[in-house]
Amino acid sequence: MSFPKNFLWGVATSSYQIEGGNVNSDWWAWEQQGKTQDKSGKACDFWNRWPDDHDLLSELGVNTFRLSLEWSRIEPEEGKFSEEAIAHYREILLDLKKRNIKTVVTFWHWTSPLWFQKKYGFHRKESVAVFVKYVERMTREIGSLIDIFVVLNEPMVPLGEGYLTSHFPPGFRSPFKFWKALNNLARAYQETYHKIHEIKKDAAVGLTCLYNWYDAKEGNFLEKIANSLAWKFRIGWFMKKTVSCQDYLGLDYYRLGKIKFDPKNSAYLGFRVVEDEKNIMKWVAYPEGILKVLKEAWEKYHLPIYIMENGLPTDAGLTDEERINFLREHLKWVERALQAGIDVRGYCHWSLLDNYEWLSGFQMRFGLVEVDYQTLERKPRKSFYAYKEIIKGNFKF
Repeated sequence: MSFPKNFLWGVATSSYQIEGGNVNSDWWAWEQQGKTQDKSGKACDFWNRWPDDHDLLSELGVNTFRLSLEWSRIEPEEGKFSEEAIAHYREILLDLKKRNIKTVVTFWHWTSPLWFQKKYGFHRKESVAVFVKYVERMTREIGSLIDIFVVLNEPMVPLGEGYLTSHFPPGFRSPFKFWKALNNLARAYQETYHKIHEIKKDAAVGLTCLYNWYDAKEGNFLEKIANSLAWKFRIGWFMKKTVSCQDYLGLDYYRLGKIKFDPKNSAYLGFRVVEDEKNIMKWVAYPEGILKVLKEAWEKYHLPIYIMENGLPTDAGLTDEERINFLREHLKWVERALQAGIDVRGYCHWSLLDNYEWLSGFQMRFGLVEVDYQTLERKPRKSFYAYKEIIKGNFKF
């Protein structure tokens, strides 16, 4: 098996989950209210230890790194941009360029400044102009150092959890506010797309969707409807509003999202998502599903595709054979997608480091590199070296 010579091999991260100390963020305030299993604290301290983590990227041999900007660092008060934070991100991106590593930069990976959440929130129409101003400023400041722009990460996740279940900030249970936030965020994306292209005409601009496999063709009548609705909610609605303003399609694929009818489950109106009790997050790994997702997305949208996230949560130590098998099996199906003529241009594994997993805290470990949260020492896992060999041989193993 082989991948194209120009294929992008990378790893993905997000600022809030690894940087630490993002005290001006809505998520930081959420933690202080006891809404999460752990408080992020220093997280992985990437903010200070990034040169060492970039050394790990060079050792791994990736040609791509996905990271995100923390809006609350950049604009800690409305209208007051931190030159220090901007310079810090510029230094990080410049170092990646020196290492010949392409930069995939996310502008909004679920977290917002606390002032934004208190005064606006995406359910208020004024939020659109505020968000566009932030993206415009950062594009002018560091856009020349960005190879692929990811304006939004998995928007339907924080919208659903923040406006329907109240699990995420801003903590609402309001279908009315959810619908307004959905439309405002879609409009904010459209306006930033055009603004980025005004500044950098050849920019590759898009967003990512959490695109698990929802099989709407199997099961009974109710299950088919439930899986079809799940697809529309997670992917269809937002894509319909924004697909005309996407230069590529970013897919985050993790698992089987199949919904089964279960009359005993009152929490979800008699339905449940199929689970794997052996997995720490009960996710069902489904390697073949990545081919099905790629095929479906290609046929529906016909956009170049980047797999922006794909990974496995474990509680493993340094010997993580399960992650190695997960990685190899998924890449085999990605290779089949390429053979079928699907325009897949890159793969980013989630994640380089163990990190802060939102509501679940530090228990779930996704990293190719183990992080000791007491000492912050990094230790590459067996999967790190397995992925290194895959990249080195361009998947010839």
